[in-house]
Amino acid sequence: LLPALARAQTEQQALVDRATLAVQEVMSDNDPQAFVRLLKRSRAVLVCPRIFRAGFFVGGEGGGCVLSARDGAGSWSSPAFMALGSGSVGLQVGVSDSQVVMMIVTEKGLNAILDSQFKFGADAQIAVATVGAGIEGATTAAVGADIVTWSRSRGLFAGAALEGSLLAARSEWNKAYYGRDVSPRQIVIGMEVHNPGADPLRQILMQFGTP
Repeated sequence: LLPALARAQTEQQALVDRATLAVQEVMSDNDPQAFVRLLKRSRAVLVCPRIFRAGFFVGGEGGGCVLSARDGAGSWSSPAFMALGSGSVGLQVGVSDSQVVMMIVTEKGLNAILDSQFKFGADAQIAVATVGAGIEGATTAAVGADIVTWSRSRGLFAGAALEGSLLAARSEWNKAYYGRDVSPRQIVIGMEVHNPGADPLRQILMQFGTP
């Protein structure tokens, strides 16, 4: 049991470490000032260190994504693990490999992600915007958006590539990382659990995302 738990935590820690690096790289690859300004306004952040797309398939490697939210005092939670499921991407073709940071600006957007499965493009009440280059693009995209997506890509990637993809809690990873059954809402809203391995991710979010 202990070796299995250690392996699980190693896998999960690797994903958290990649997410920490992804925040830095996506920020540097876009407009850092606009990125930081929007991060300071965000209620939560979903980091997907690697989203790959080939033809009609979208998926997340290594468990998918991690979700962290901020409380009223400006402290960021330890991450909840989320799985990104495959979905149709229409007629788009080609191959891409992308790091994605989704800034969840509103409470409505965070609740949509936390309430069971969230399907990109399926909820008309949740506005998802993709940021273009430059401050003006970021400012325009963020107006009225519940979730704003930033990406750093090798190959062609567009926000539409996420259309139809399902995001859901990865319960077994959360249990292994924190040592007990715990829901994403308990992790990021209640902040009931903590793993010191996530401190570098929390610190970079606090460094750049505290108003």
